Amino acid sequence: MMNKTHTQRTLSSSQPGGGGDVFEMFKTFFKIGAFTLGGGYAMIPIIESEVVEKHQWVKREEFIDLIAVAQSCPGVFAINISIFIGYKLRQLKGALCTSLGTALPSFLIILLIALFFHRFMDVPWIAAMFRGIRPAVVALIAVPTFNMARSAKIGLANCWIPIATALLIWALGVNPIYILIAAGLGGYLYGRYIQPTEPSTDQSESPKE
Repeated sequence: MMNKTHTQRTLSSSQPGGGGDVFEMFKTFFKIGAFTLGGGYAMIPIIESEVVEKHQWVKREEFIDLIAVAQSCPGVFAINISIFIGYKLRQLKGALCTSLGTALPSFLIILLIALFFHRFMDVPWIAAMFRGIRPAVVALIAVPTFNMARSAKIGLANCWIPIATALLIWALGVNPIYILIAAGLGGYLYGRYIQPTEPSTDQSESPKE
């Protein structure tokens, strides 16, 4: 219940017109879409750098929540998170600008590659360039994973959750949608029934007389 309320507050905490300039939003997400290789997850460090650190449009904790919401929704991850951020800043106008800015570079580049794909891949130095890009993409995805783990306060007590999730998806082929549903249900049950019965930190750390 607390997670649902916090997510709703994240999406609606900014008043209409209180975010960034519309052209600046479009230009920022156009740059993100144009210079990110490896898909939506590889965009996370660049989006975080631009939206959280440079422009400070959203807080880091809100950004983590937006990632979770974007991942939980159907559709392309990069478009989802750009729509959420744009709507948070400028509502419908902002959502249109950020989603268009994110999708337009990929559309133009893929259109050009589709027209000349066979010619490109027959050039040895271009094929070698793509082979060199692939390991870098792995690093682009790994870095935000560790950053999100730190921001989400993953520790010894709950590190088994992402490990078990990764094993279920990788080894058993479990659909990530089922994982997200189970995690949300587990979080709700924990916050509703288990957490209220746990002793507070202040009481456990109070000095004994």
